[in-house]
Formats: sequence, structure tokens, C-alpha cells
Amino acid sequence: MSARAAGHARPVSTGRRIAAELSLAVGGFGIGTGEFAIMGLLPDIAADLDLSAPEVGHLISAYALGVVIGAPLISVIAARLPRRLLLILLMGVFAAGNFASALAPSYGSVMLFRFLSGMPHGAYFGVAALVAAAMAEPSRRGQAVGRVLLGLTVAVLIGNPLAVWLGQATSWRAAFAAVGATGLLTMALLRGILPDTPASRLNSPMRELSALRLEQVWLTLGIGAIGFGGLFSVVSYIAPTLTEVSGVAPVWVPFALSFVGVGMIIGNMVGGWLADQALMPAIGVLLVWNILVLALFPFAAGHPWTAMFSMLLIGSGVAIGPPLQIRLMDAAPHAQTLAASLNHSAFNMANALGAWLGGLAIAGGYGWTSTGWVGAALALGGLLIFGVALWRMRRHAPG
Repeated sequence: MSARAAGHARPVSTGRRIAAELSLAVGGFGIGTGEFAIMGLLPDIAADLDLSAPEVGHLISAYALGVVIGAPLISVIAARLPRRLLLILLMGVFAAGNFASALAPSYGSVMLFRFLSGMPHGAYFGVAALVAAAMAEPSRRGQAVGRVLLGLTVAVLIGNPLAVWLGQATSWRAAFAAVGATGLLTMALLRGILPDTPASRLNSPMRELSALRLEQVWLTLGIGAIGFGGLFSVVSYIAPTLTEVSGVAPVWVPFALSFVGVGMIIGNMVGGWLADQALMPAIGVLLVWNILVLALFPFAAGHPWTAMFSMLLIGSGVAIGPPLQIRLMDAAPHAQTLAASLNHSAFNMANALGAWLGGLAIAGGYGWTSTGWVGAALALGGLLIFGVALWRMRRHAPG
């Protein structure tokens, strides 16, 4: 069953489809800004709440935990809701969580509201991808999903620096309030632009849960959770690597980090195009690409300009996102909401795994650039899982 058939999409004009994709991307921009900006505001939050940096770092983990738990939970509970209504509600929860974070009086309350802010994350991107794919031509689903995910990558390049600047100039609370306002703007855009598609009468919580019985769903999630962790292994420690190894002055670190964002934007668009050309080969090729660019990083990190070019290449590794999103939708045609939402749970697990293993390598005395080798090993692990998925798919193919 195609994504269009599964979504019961009505034909929409090209102009409205593009406007709808942009409105969905605005939500992704808000979510990405809220997720990443806190990393640059950790010192400000720590000083305001009289906490240590590691304690404040737990707020990042609380958000990620909300993503991992919220994606499957919301997808199952809200199976019967029309997708436009569900997206608006998800943005409402996201906005409320960020406004509450801005007003939270204590560390415990901030922790709770960061968890709640993360819960809509995976479900929003999963449902948004389904809506975009259903509106697009069958041969251009990957590009439509890529355009929706573009909001997340633009957040890395633009939203995150702006939020950090606002938080440092005024208060970290103002940054969260601005993210909440982006959520309200998205709600208005979705209400006014997104076509109102009724939910299928066949949708049900049990039908969505059927995705968890499918081997290809689990294998695809494994590819994302393992193979995508390499990017986070490097990026999580890129600032000290640039200053300690590449010789970049601290004042230039934000400029250097923008190369990762540019690479992500390019990769996101290329990944969507590749997914439309040949889905499974695209996943394999992009995993090999990740292995190569991550293995290059230890050699390129010794000079500022080669390090920044290497960072652009590493950022382009997000190209694997759209193909994996489409693959999950195809692997679970009768439970697309849950399958698509779980993709972002897998990516958050990749974030945690990559950062943890990269930290172990650094703590073990292997140096800052060892994160590149760790990342390449994770991408290789993803490629091995992909090989198993391809073998199992061909073995069970009819005829």
C-alpha cells in the first residue's frame, strides 16, 4: 500500500502543497531550535539555578527521554485523530511545554517541562512526514519528506544561534519563550493552510501496534539508532576538538559550527532526492558515505579549514534521514504513524549512543579526534544491519 493510499490524501494544488510543507517545516524549525539551543545555554541555566553543568546537562537527557517515550505512546493513543488536528495538538503541547520551561521556578520543574516538551517531537515529525508524502506524487515522496525535515536542519544553522544569542543577551527563559511562540505560529499556519484529511476508519491503537511485530521495522530502526550515531559522536565534542586540535580561537567556534548546519541542509535535500531514485540503494550508499567522512575527520582535524570542510561533510550525513523515514512508512503500510514516529526515537537513541561512546574514547586517552573513528565504527554497524535487512527482505520476497 502506498503512502498516498494509506493517508487517503485528497489532491491539492502545487501552491497549497508547498505552503503546507513550509508550515510543517516551521514546526520542525521550532522543535529543532528548542532541542539544540539548550546546549549553548547550559552555563546560563546553571548560574541562574545554582547548579553544576552536569546537573543541567540532565535537562537534555530529559528532553530526549520525552522523545523516545512520547513518539510511540502518542502515535498509538491518537491513532483515530485526523492528522491536521493531531499536528495542531502536538504543537500546542510543545508550545505549552516551552512556555512552562520559561516560567519554571526550580530545577525539578524545568526537568519535568523539558520532558513534556520532548514528548510531541517524534510524533510530530512522523505525522508531518506522512502528510507531506501523501500530498506529493508517489515518485517524489522522499523530496517532500526532505523539505519538511529541512526545518530541523535550518534550526541547527539559524535557530540555535539566534536562541543562544537571545538567551545570553536577556535570559535563558526568553529563549524558551521564543521557541514556544514558534509553536503557536505553527499552530496558526497548520490551521489555515494544511488540508483537513479525515482519519481512516480502519485506524486503531491495535493496528498501529502491529508495526512492532514487523522485522523490517526493527531492522530499519536499528540502522538509524546505530548507523546515525556517528554524527553525534563527533559533533557532541566538536567545540573542544576545534580549540584543542584544530587551533580555532574560541570566538570563531560558532562560525565553525555553522559548517555542520550547512552540511545538514545540503544532505537533507540530497537524501530526499536519492530516496526517490532508489530507496534501498540510497540507504546503503549513504551509510558508506558516513563511514568515509567520519573516518576522514581525524586526519582533517589538524588544520582549521580542513576541519571545517570535514564538518560540512559530516553534517551532510543527515541525508540518511529521509530515506529511513520513507522506508519505515513502506515497511509498515498499515501502521504508518507509529513506524514513522519511531524514526525520531531511533535518532535520539543515536544521539545518546554516539555522545556516550565518543566520551568513552576521549576519557580513555585516545584523544579528541578519536570520535571520528568511533563514528565510523557506528556507521559500519549500521551498514551491517542494513545488509541483514536487505538479505531478509530478498529472502522473503515473493517468487
